[in-house]
Amino acid sequence: MSDDRPQGNYGWLYGDDDEPTRAAPRAEGPPPPPRGDLPPPNLPPPGRRNAGATPPEQPRKKRLTWRRIVLLLVVAWIVFLVAVPFWAWGKIAKVDASPASGRPDDQPGTTYLLVGSDSRRGLTKEEQKKLSTGGDGGGRGRTDTIMLLHTGSGPSVLLSIPRDSLVDIPGYGRNKINAAYAYGGPKLLVRTIEGNTGIKVDDYVEVGFGGLVKVVDSLGGIEICPKQRLKDKDSGLDVKKGCQTADGATALAYSRNRHSYATQDIQRVQSQREVLGSIASEAKSPWTILNPFRYVSVAKGASGSLTIGDDVGPIALGKFALALSAAMGGKGLNCTVPLQDFAVNWDATRAPQMFDYIKQDKTDSIGSLCTKDGLPKR
Repeated sequence: MSDDRPQGNYGWLYGDDDEPTRAAPRAEGPPPPPRGDLPPPNLPPPGRRNAGATPPEQPRKKRLTWRRIVLLLVVAWIVFLVAVPFWAWGKIAKVDASPASGRPDDQPGTTYLLVGSDSRRGLTKEEQKKLSTGGDGGGRGRTDTIMLLHTGSGPSVLLSIPRDSLVDIPGYGRNKINAAYAYGGPKLLVRTIEGNTGIKVDDYVEVGFGGLVKVVDSLGGIEICPKQRLKDKDSGLDVKKGCQTADGATALAYSRNRHSYATQDIQRVQSQREVLGSIASEAKSPWTILNPFRYVSVAKGASGSLTIGDDVGPIALGKFALALSAAMGGKGLNCTVPLQDFAVNWDATRAPQMFDYIKQDKTDSIGSLCTKDGLPKR
């Protein structure tokens, strides 16, 4: 009979070792593997290699990847929102609007002079014809819109000055206030307003015809609410009575029109503030920020026809936009300079009172001095 026992010194296991004292009792179960086949002490037993091991964190890695993608998108969007205004800033024209002498002392709060000029900057000849603006005429042009925007400790105030207001223009005598711009540009206009109101102008902002049209169109139009049917061949306006959406060309014509009204310039300044209020309302809509095409278009349209004082910085211009939005959004006052008659002569008592409140930054005391048409409340 053959011996199937493994070769080697295993006598102790089978009980036939020559030295009984070294024999060990037979173990229950299968025999232990040869010592040469034992696994290294640091490895898990055979068949249990993954027992107790932590499963791979694939879901966590995926979550981290998505988080990184979202974070990158947010950072890219913030960079875009910041970069566009800086890009647009380079397109804004600068002008020296600060008179060299004879100016009022510094006053609390900040007062901006907002001018809507008949500048055709940014408009082609075809666009000028379409918008019924005519040509430049070779001169400086005139200012169809003149407003003072004051912001400070009280409510913001947007004060319209009718362009036909008769005032003293330094070096030119008594004339309509919009002639100051034609005679001497922004500097003379600032001097004229400061000399007749006593209010110091801190910053100058001018918007031409093209700027208004392109901003309105980039916003997809604005709402206007004429109280009567309006048709005027000089401005090109033709609108029905009631609230409606106006494109850039219609908004410009609406803000320029005066011949359709019995009160002419008095009603025109109210229409101008209505247009500004609608622009501010549309511009601060979340959709302006969320839609990149609209955001770029608004910035491009505004900057392409904007002229500011050379001492106006980005922060000051940003504060101007916020103050304008507040004044037109129900949190401030929008008024016409106090008038004594439809001939737009300033009221000798009420106008100086309003100017004093603005100079002292006490706009919360203006009260009934603020009316839409400038005339006393009846």
